[in-house]
Amino acid sequence: MTHNKWFPTLLVALFCNPLLNLTGEVSWPSFRGSDSRGVSQNPDLPMTWSEKENVTWKQTTAGRGWSSPIVWDETVFMVSVKSRGEVEAPIKGLYFGGERPEPSKDVHAWVVEAIDTQSGSIRWASTLHEAAPSSTIHVKNTYASETPVTDGKHVYVHFGYMGLYCLDWNGAIVWKHQWPPAAMRLGWGTSSSPILHDQWVIIVNDNEEQSWIAAYDKKSGQEQWKVLRDEPSNFSTPFVWENDMRTEIITTGVNKTRSYDLMGQPLWTIQGMSTICIPTPFADEKRLYVAAGYVGDKLRPNKPIYAIRPGASGDITLEEGTHQNQWIDWMVDNAAPYNPSPLLYQGRFYVLWDFGFFSARNATDGSEVYPKERLNPRGKTAFTASPWAYRDHLFALSEDGDTYVIPAGDTFEVRHVNSLNEMCMATPAMAGSKLFIRTLEHLYCIEEVRP
Repeated sequence: MTHNKWFPTLLVALFCNPLLNLTGEVSWPSFRGSDSRGVSQNPDLPMTWSEKENVTWKQTTAGRGWSSPIVWDETVFMVSVKSRGEVEAPIKGLYFGGERPEPSKDVHAWVVEAIDTQSGSIRWASTLHEAAPSSTIHVKNTYASETPVTDGKHVYVHFGYMGLYCLDWNGAIVWKHQWPPAAMRLGWGTSSSPILHDQWVIIVNDNEEQSWIAAYDKKSGQEQWKVLRDEPSNFSTPFVWENDMRTEIITTGVNKTRSYDLMGQPLWTIQGMSTICIPTPFADEKRLYVAAGYVGDKLRPNKPIYAIRPGASGDITLEEGTHQNQWIDWMVDNAAPYNPSPLLYQGRFYVLWDFGFFSARNATDGSEVYPKERLNPRGKTAFTASPWAYRDHLFALSEDGDTYVIPAGDTFEVRHVNSLNEMCMATPAMAGSKLFIRTLEHLYCIEEVRP
């Protein structure tokens, strides 16, 4: 056997990190995973499934929620809100008219569930709040659209309208912060998820009244710092960018995309995003990627994607008509998605468009690999969940519950389609060899059956 002097160090690193093993992630602690990229290296994740094929178990959810499941070891955590009255059925696709002038008068329960990954049995369900909602949401949104985050000891749950909760491993509330609801754009509701970094829980609360970003001590709940933001409603989850030069907190925004240091002090800004910002930023070893592409944008029709180098300071906004500067490696106009976050995989930057198109670019320079290609040749199909990748393939889950499987590479092809025949808007989670897909009323655990 060839001697490798680094092998003992590698083993220590792997066994000390509970998120990783030799084949891929064993936990999925936050929205799009620990690095916010939606990629797993596990070679045993499933390629095909249906309502019955490769379904290890199927569990009915406690209520509505478009938050993603998260996983730690052998526990899946889910956040839902259940109404005691009738709930209006969501309509698929992008449209105006889903606004409601008044919130429901029915009592709702905000629930967190812990589910066994092996059997699908519910270990515990904790009700955090019961009341009639005090704010409206769009008919397609839910009161539980923020994905929780965990460090393996506690679970942190954020409801943008209501507050931040820390639960122990048995579902008991350790601490909480509650605040009055602030008006959101057109009463659509909230969706920005919490993130963890070291000892802090970080949340962004952008709204139509007074926006802010804050960090809380994850053990005590004590507020560490809070910075007011000159921003209207935003729906994007923040991102902690650990690069070779420093650690930054990245927030996309209608007025400015901002970088903060770990004490909330500003580092740099970019102007010129869409008038609605939803996709989550992420990074690779060399650059940060941010994108926002509101499909109805008439004020700012550029819908940009930016690739940014570490070390910037001040205003790094591009001069009009340019596509790069000292800190911006490349910018592409009219290329960003609206709801789904982009996907970086094997050196290519993929975009899933809400109306059912898929495109690919070179991640190094932004050059086009292939243009917008239609996923469903039979007609329009709506997409909200972010795409994900493993086993040299890309996966795009439609609101119809159909997952389009696309080989990674320089040419576009839909290899096959996996159907669950139920509305889906939540981004799936992956842990070990299991794929977890949340539908309107169920959580599926999907695992490839091997002889």
